[in-house]
Amino acid sequence: MDFKDIAFPNLGIYLKNVPKSFQVFGFEIALYGIIIGLGVIAGILMAAKVAEKTGQDPDLYWEFSIYAVFFSIVGARAYYVIFAWDHYKDNLLNIFNIRQGGLAIYGGVIAAFITLFVFAKAKKKNALQMADTGVVGLILGQVIGRWGNFTNREVFGEYTDNIFAMRLPAAAVRSEDISQSIAEHMGEGINYIQVHPTFLYESLWNLGILILMLLYFRHKKFQGEIALLYLGGYGLGRVWIEGIRTDQLFIPGTQVPVSQVLAIVLFVGAAICDIVVRMRQRKAPGGGWEKKENGK
Repeated sequence: MDFKDIAFPNLGIYLKNVPKSFQVFGFEIALYGIIIGLGVIAGILMAAKVAEKTGQDPDLYWEFSIYAVFFSIVGARAYYVIFAWDHYKDNLLNIFNIRQGGLAIYGGVIAAFITLFVFAKAKKKNALQMADTGVVGLILGQVIGRWGNFTNREVFGEYTDNIFAMRLPAAAVRSEDISQSIAEHMGEGINYIQVHPTFLYESLWNLGILILMLLYFRHKKFQGEIALLYLGGYGLGRVWIEGIRTDQLFIPGTQVPVSQVLAIVLFVGAAICDIVVRMRQRKAPGGGWEKKENGK
């Protein structure tokens, strides 16, 4: 394979000269950043649209996005640096270089939720209603943003020969992401690796969660339920996807993937919260369900 090629042999797809970046007036612009930016814009537009349809002020979400985007980037980078400290401890300035990736989505999600609850309190808005609206945009941003990993040749899994198997030139990926299993399947004279495209798995999984959220939105039983659906659904997907990735971040001193543990906690926690709230509502005076679309 040539250095910039990417192939999906079992699908009959062979892409030639897929760039990581392009130049404008001599300045190099990474496609990773462009794709992430498109995901952010699409996510904000989606949240604003949902807000309009549910009787909220769309401008509130545009204002919130200013804070959310900034703190999410900080959170995503901080999460990655904390659990990949060995890569940065000898050159601290590299912490601020995000042009080659190094943003952990869970850090961004945690920061976004903290920012949302602080923002909602300051604006005297229903934080759970805002969360329900915001997560629809958040997961759309993730659907799109994961394709930045595609152009960066990162976030892939172990060796596979399944229908979605992806081939990347070995020289185009980080050497530390090539596991022993992948290396053993390269063979003499082969200059590419063949792996699970976990970025694609996650993008498609998130798309499924997004569709489910949109279909269920009008039928939600309480404020915050869509946010729980996001946390639980995304967590469930990350449990198995994280298990086959080769770029895992581990809990310090262990070989336990931190994002996989967090995914399990979120899935179980979201399921328990949903069940508990439903049970309490059924026992409430008058019985039945009470939807509060306008946060009243």
